[in-house]
Amino acid sequence: MSIPSGARPALPQVPEAVHRRRWAILVVLMFSLLIVVLDNSILNVAVKVIASPAPTGLGATQSELEWAINAYTLVFAGLLFTAGLLGDRVGRKKVLLFGILLFGVGSALAAMSDSPGELITWRAVMGFGAAFVMPATLAVLMNVFERDEQPKAIGIWAGSVGLAIAIGPITGGLLLEHFWWGSIFLVNVPVVVVALIAMVALVPDSKDPKPGRTDPLGVLLSVVGLVLLVYGIIRGGQLADFTDPGVLAATIGGLVVLAGFVWYEKRSSHPALDISYFREPSFSAAVASIALVFFALMGVTFFSAFYMQSVRGWSALQAGLLILPLAAAQMIFAPRARLVVDRFGARAVCTAGMLLVAVGLASFALFDATTPIWVLCVIFFVQGTGMAHVMTPVTVSVMQSLPREKAGSGSAVNNTFRQVGGALGVAVLGSVLSTVYRGSIEGHLGALPAGAREAAGESIEATLGIADKLGPAGAPLVAAANDAFLKAMHVTAVGSAAIALAGMVVVALFLPGKAPAGDRAGGSGTGERQPRVRADR
Repeated sequence: MSIPSGARPALPQVPEAVHRRRWAILVVLMFSLLIVVLDNSILNVAVKVIASPAPTGLGATQSELEWAINAYTLVFAGLLFTAGLLGDRVGRKKVLLFGILLFGVGSALAAMSDSPGELITWRAVMGFGAAFVMPATLAVLMNVFERDEQPKAIGIWAGSVGLAIAIGPITGGLLLEHFWWGSIFLVNVPVVVVALIAMVALVPDSKDPKPGRTDPLGVLLSVVGLVLLVYGIIRGGQLADFTDPGVLAATIGGLVVLAGFVWYEKRSSHPALDISYFREPSFSAAVASIALVFFALMGVTFFSAFYMQSVRGWSALQAGLLILPLAAAQMIFAPRARLVVDRFGARAVCTAGMLLVAVGLASFALFDATTPIWVLCVIFFVQGTGMAHVMTPVTVSVMQSLPREKAGSGSAVNNTFRQVGGALGVAVLGSVLSTVYRGSIEGHLGALPAGAREAAGESIEATLGIADKLGPAGAPLVAAANDAFLKAMHVTAVGSAAIALAGMVVVALFLPGKAPAGDRAGGSGTGERQPRVRADR
């Protein structure tokens, strides 16, 4: 592609030695990201086993199981921003090595847990390590690829996230069929060892050459605010009651602290986060759409697991395999999304992508207990296609809005909004699902004893557990539970689709349209490459 008159190619900024091994580095980064994201979902398939009495499991209660999952999310989301800042300041490779090592240690200790309390503790340690891995992978990527190749590399990076979400349940299901519950954590250890060796050998270090003064108060406010907010969201979802005093105190407290963080950063001479970035509509719209699409997606992932396993009776492995079309679509289209953006512009592509996500979510409102499997596969493929054409362009928009030396903080903002959006999706949409289900099933529990009636109304799993104890007499209760869950799923699916449509409006209004041909050619650095710097970083 020739460069129009007057347009000059961007000078290379990546050393030649790093440029030559950039794709090998990307494989290492994807490998690291894969196990971190995968572990966020793999525990879901093992909860029944862990709830079993020893020696099969740990005899964990429902609350303990929830915190084994949420301890990871809480620490992960609370530290993402801080981890990104540290990467910019002390070096992204150092932060990446620290994070993956801590994640591996936490995985080994989680596998050897003798009690639910130990498992919760080591899951928090794993979340601590993961918080340092995820933003560092994207920050390193931005520093080993030239600007014109960044959209393709980010597309592959985004596709690996979708792949991890899908193969988590599959991997967990396969391990649990052949080994004990701790194997879902122990399997991380050899992967971490390989990743550490590859990082040391291949990944270059980089950091902000002029980081300026530290901002300890800003960092502290961000951690406290995010932890309080995410805790309030998680706790509200657990109770299915966001008006609970404890939930309100944590949620409002988190929002107040984060508002204080923004106020302080705007007035600080050395802010941890330059708030002026959010004055750019394309940046703000991009991070908002990330939060909204993950709000909708994580919510539907949550209730679709119950639909496939509880209503349809498929195993965890079978349910995981049915998610593969979503992963396949992301792996196929995410790396190629940049080509569609070049032709139609980010605004049109992301708007169409969000519409596809909304259509996929709304389709669950039409599902029943006999919907053919192929229909489910098609819907997951549509969702994956939509996500691929949203996540890649908005991530590129966020990362290329910032200077290369601020890649760590940019990645942290991107991933923080994604995690908070996902936590909100599970909590809010999970609460809607639970509320509608309880209202629908209550009329069918009158013949049960008072204690059993209250327990059976908590969830479809609880109802089916009571029905199973009743033997043949429980068949009508099973049918009622399936009907009540389908009604709740239909309501929740409509809510999820509405959130995705809100995201569509945001990107349609505020993301940039198609760039002029001259700007695209000149800014992307296409054309003949200039001589490279020969020194490695």
